Amino acid sequence: MPTWLIVLIVVVAVAVLGAVIWLVTQEMQRKRLQQRFGPEYDRTVAEKDSPRAAQRELAERERRHKELDIRPLSASARERYAREWAQVQEKFVDQPSAAVSEAEQLLNSLMAERGYPTEGYEQQAADLSVRHAKTLEHYRAAHTTQQKRDGASTEDLRDAMVRYRTVFEDLLTDGADDDHDHDRSEHHEHHERRNGHDHDRADRRETERQASASPRTESNGGR
Repeated sequence: MPTWLIVLIVVVAVAVLGAVIWLVTQEMQRKRLQQRFGPEYDRTVAEKDSPRAAQRELAERERRHKELDIRPLSASARERYAREWAQVQEKFVDQPSAAVSEAEQLLNSLMAERGYPTEGYEQQAADLSVRHAKTLEHYRAAHTTQQKRDGASTEDLRDAMVRYRTVFEDLLTDGADDDHDHDRSEHHEHHERRNGHDHDRADRRETERQASASPRTESNGGR
């Protein structure tokens, strides 16, 4: 077999292998993004010229999100926001339109305290999609109603409040479980240390009791 033919076969084989690896990588990327973004993946694909363009967009959102200083709320901050939300809900009874507006404002404040930029609705939605894709559709729908709240029906406004609450609770509790687990772990360690000290004291008392009893036994045996 001529040398040039061997070289050609090797080159073709390498090219085919490279193409296969690229296709497999693209498929893995697609599945990963679909799993992470859920309905937002399909929405982005529909908005872009091609699935590849959508995947680039979503990957760029992930890169941007990594640069953000996203942090969980403290327990006191969560309680404060919960109280403020309760006040907004109470206001809905008499002033539904104003309550929906305040709900979005409160949600924006919560996003800002969590570390999300609040430079505009579209960018907010893009940033939220990385970690809160499951509730993003609620945010989009509620925002649409809020924009036309003066002409919206009471039922539409009520639906917007429910949707805002879903997003609000998602942002409020995200990361809180980690803090709770940490506190619970510290409590468990303290409990174990305390129990360990109790066991040590009990062992020492038992040892001292046996030691004090031994001379009496020997003395009785001597008699």
